[in-house]
Amino acid sequence: MRDRAALVAFAQESIARGSKSFRFASRLFDRTTRERVWLLYAWCRKCDDMADGQDHGGAMAVVDDPLERLAMIRDLTAKALEGIPTGEPAFDCLGIVAQECGLTAKMAEDVIEGFALDAADWHPRRENDLYRYCYHVAGAVGVMMAVVMGVSPDEEATLDRACDLGLAFQLANIARDIAEDDAAGRCYLPDDWLATLDIGPGEHMRPHNRKKLALMGRWLADEAEQYEASARIGAVELPFRARWAVLSAAGIYGDIARQVRSAGEHAWDQRIYTSRPEKFRWVKTAFADAVANNPRPMDRSGLWTRPRD
Repeated sequence: MRDRAALVAFAQESIARGSKSFRFASRLFDRTTRERVWLLYAWCRKCDDMADGQDHGGAMAVVDDPLERLAMIRDLTAKALEGIPTGEPAFDCLGIVAQECGLTAKMAEDVIEGFALDAADWHPRRENDLYRYCYHVAGAVGVMMAVVMGVSPDEEATLDRACDLGLAFQLANIARDIAEDDAAGRCYLPDDWLATLDIGPGEHMRPHNRKKLALMGRWLADEAEQYEASARIGAVELPFRARWAVLSAAGIYGDIARQVRSAGEHAWDQRIYTSRPEKFRWVKTAFADAVANNPRPMDRSGLWTRPRD
């Protein structure tokens, strides 16, 4: 039998090592929701580490067997969702939270598809391809997190907004990590964007292209801001403490995109992050916003929408 308390402790350690910002925001949840968020995070973190040869994030290593790792992720995930102990704590964490909250195999597979794209050395040709990737690696996680926070799987409009927050986070990450991704042989800038600015394949990090790269960083930051604003509408439907945590995370992660935009050509001189004082400022701001629960209206018209099955 899986020991829930031990798995929660494992998940807490995982989030402490893997995401200081997310751990910071997660403290605002009530205890049950916080533990469930940690459990889901542990599975996401482990899958990501397995796919990218990482240890709780950080520098990516060359992976010689990406398809084998992908098959292992799928196999362990399937077992966990069937309630079978896997011998891998992170996957057992998924099994526990899925049982408690009704997470489905389809939800998990949507996340895994993001790892499959990376395993296939996928690269976005058009802007819509970029959003599809962002959905699988982050928007789909946002959907699962919303269900963990109590949103019904039938509340499609609210789940769309939860997906938008994941998209905002991933667009911010892509903007910040352009140089790191290039060092790992990856590029998530769409070909049509590169062509618009007359940047050749694999040339975006060349010094003479830095002004053009700063423009694309601004594009990504502007898009992230739109999806962040949309996500704030969905937070209205969450319980107070979950709403407070989500709005805090939105501000904290949103600062990454805003710093990329303001840094311009120097955005990739060193890794951008949100400082601890800024995190506390966003928690304070989010508390007031969560109490008021009256975000600026925003229609989703024109925004990318997750696929329906």
